[in-house]
Amino acid sequence: MSERIVVVGFGPVAARLVDELLPTVRTGLVQLLVIGQEAEAAYNRVMVAELGVGRTTAEALAMADAAELEADGVDVRLGIKVKRIDRARQNVALSDGTTEHYDRLVFATGSRPVIPNLTGLNPDPSGPVLPPGVTTLRDLQDAAVLRAAVAEGKHVVVLGGGVLGLETALAASEEGARTTVVHNGPFPLGRSIDRGSGSVLTNSLRTGGVRMAGNARSTGVETAGPGGSFSALLLDDGSAIDGDLLVLSCGVRPRIELAEGCGLPVASGILVDHHLRTYHEPHMFAIGDCAEVRCPDAACVDCRHALGPSGLVGPGWRQAEWLAEYLVVLARDGQAAADALEALPTEQPGVVVLKARGINLAVAGDNQADPWDEELLEAGAVPGRARRQISQWADPEHGRYVKMTTRGGVLEGLVAVGMPRTAAELVVLFERASELPADRSLLLRLDGPDQLDAGATSNDPQRTICRCAGVSAAGIEDSVVEGCGTVGEVSKATRAGTGCGGCHEDIKGIIEKHFQAAAA
Repeated sequence: MSERIVVVGFGPVAARLVDELLPTVRTGLVQLLVIGQEAEAAYNRVMVAELGVGRTTAEALAMADAAELEADGVDVRLGIKVKRIDRARQNVALSDGTTEHYDRLVFATGSRPVIPNLTGLNPDPSGPVLPPGVTTLRDLQDAAVLRAAVAEGKHVVVLGGGVLGLETALAASEEGARTTVVHNGPFPLGRSIDRGSGSVLTNSLRTGGVRMAGNARSTGVETAGPGGSFSALLLDDGSAIDGDLLVLSCGVRPRIELAEGCGLPVASGILVDHHLRTYHEPHMFAIGDCAEVRCPDAACVDCRHALGPSGLVGPGWRQAEWLAEYLVVLARDGQAAADALEALPTEQPGVVVLKARGINLAVAGDNQADPWDEELLEAGAVPGRARRQISQWADPEHGRYVKMTTRGGVLEGLVAVGMPRTAAELVVLFERASELPADRSLLLRLDGPDQLDAGATSNDPQRTICRCAGVSAAGIEDSVVEGCGTVGEVSKATRAGTGCGGCHEDIKGIIEKHFQAAAA
């Protein structure tokens, strides 16, 4: 008898799970029901800002076709909410009045944008009320609002100095809108980068046409009369920043209310073990932004310092791929065979990359210590373990900054601004936990005038091009050899470039290099 699997949520991570389970649906081993709250099938939410400034299309963002899935035997319900879950009967009650049974249930509910508690906004997470001219830039409708403002060259105010907010402001500015970024700290990305790189990044953003309002605490939203559209963001010093559109980019929060409502343990996200099973319910799972991998075993070293959901699409995709294999083995061979599978590998610290024309930033690991900060440099040092060392270089006039934090020569943290080739090499060294050269200045020379067509990573076929999907240069080159001639074709064949989109230029470069060699 086939297993009935219900997937709650139909975003990018759920789409990957469905894609991996599709062969077993076709054979009848698995019955699959997917419930999506939005009227559209899964699309690349990470690229909504690109859609909002007119650089891509809704069709290009699509990650699933509901009609095709239905033809393959998947039951897809769009525009439907799960109202409650009955764990005892293993049923889900839906907003259309129907009740569906499950043998296995997967939470893929993702996250929702954080609505700040400002006068003029209703931050109720179950139903936030935003006045006209205020958007969170989370879905296709939000993208349409931004697109209209950019097309008319209006003033866009972005509240929040994270990666998404900065990328949105830069892209909108490049496409003709006036933009202002408002953030709390002295520089943007304050939780990820240090003061030196923050200052260089701020100057680069201003050079890119973005007005920066730092150390600003917002208190309220002003509208043009009762029920009117957004007109100004009010600050605690009594000043106001006028604008035509306010984009709230204040982070996201995992959607855990369904799991919490049926009595499952939660923290920042839905608590799951290394097999992605929820506590006390081995037939219920969670993946993506809503899942917090922290097993119940207090002695587990991997979970001792585990963080909440990363908010990145790459880890979610890896969870979806692993869970699909687990569910297939479970349905085909039984519980013992599934439990014999190797547990989900511990996710390594992610690399944050700012995607913008003319600004290159990469950051990873711990980079807060300064070269002379003895207390931080000694942190974690024990007998037999080396202390941290810092190598730092800055050229603020030309928008360049590099900082490397090492222990025993191995990179533990990095931040690089305006140094694309150095950043690429450092990211490779960080991901491989490789030792840096004793003379760190060798890395800086990668961005020198004599290295325009060279670099330690440029000819390495095993370097990772797409970190979201984990695709190497060799994988992309193989697809090009087999006939792929555009970024879209490569993405369809390898999944490279289907996440954040930051690797599109690298993919394009590999394609061009191949055809130039063929022409020669």
